[in-house]
Amino acid sequence: MRNQVMTASVEHGYGLNNSAFIPPLESGDRLTRHEFERRYTAMPNKKAELIEGVVYVASPLRFRSHGLPHGNLIVWLGNYKVSTPGVELGDNATVRLDLDNEPQPDVLLLIDKPTRGQAQISEDDYVEGAPELVAEVAASSASIDLYDKKRAYRRNGVQEYIVWQTLENKLDWFCLQNGEYLPLVADADGVIKSKVFPGLWLAVTSLITGDMTTVLAVLQQGLNSKEHTEFVERLT
Repeated sequence: MRNQVMTASVEHGYGLNNSAFIPPLESGDRLTRHEFERRYTAMPNKKAELIEGVVYVASPLRFRSHGLPHGNLIVWLGNYKVSTPGVELGDNATVRLDLDNEPQPDVLLLIDKPTRGQAQISEDDYVEGAPELVAEVAASSASIDLYDKKRAYRRNGVQEYIVWQTLENKLDWFCLQNGEYLPLVADADGVIKSKVFPGLWLAVTSLITGDMTTVLAVLQQGLNSKEHTEFVERLT
C-alpha cells in the first residue's frame, strides 16, 4: 500500500524528482528572474512581481482605494498619449528592469522610438529596460511602492515616478536628478509639470478629489503649449 501511495504522488507531479512540477509563486519567495518567469507563466490569472529578488503576489484590489484612482490615471495619461505620437501607454505591463526586478506597474509611459527611448519591447512582447515614467497606486505610505520598488526604479533609471497614496490623499511625483529622486513641486496654481514629457501637466488636487474635468482641462493647456509642440516635432 505504501508503494502505491508514493507512485500516485509522483504521477500527480508532487514527487521531489519530477522535473515537470513547477512550484506556485508565493509572496516572500526569493527567486532569479528566470525562475520567477517560469513559475509566473505556469500560474495564469494572478498578478505577481519580482522586486529586489523577492516575490510579491498581489491581493484582491478594492474599487475606491485602487481601481477608481487607477482608472483616472489611465484617463489622464491616455489623453496625453493620444496627443503625443511616439509615446506609448502601458497598463499593468510586465517590465524586465534587471536580473532581480520584474515589476508590473499600474501605469507606464514610454518613448517608443529606438533612438530616443530608454526601454524597448522584446521579441516575446515584454518591456525591457526602464520606461521614462511609471505611476503606482499605493494604499498608504507603508507600501512597497515607496521603498524597495522605488529604489529599484531609481537605480535602473526610471526618469519620473508617481506614487498616489489613496488612503492618505497624497500624490508624490519624483524626478531622477543626478541619480536621486527629487520631488517635483506644484506651481502656484497647484499644477505639476513633467520635465521628461513636455505638456504633461497635472492638477494634483483635482485628480485626488476625482475632478477629472479639471484634470483634463489643465492637461489640455499643457498639450497646447509651445513645449509640447516642439516635443512632438522632435519625436516625429
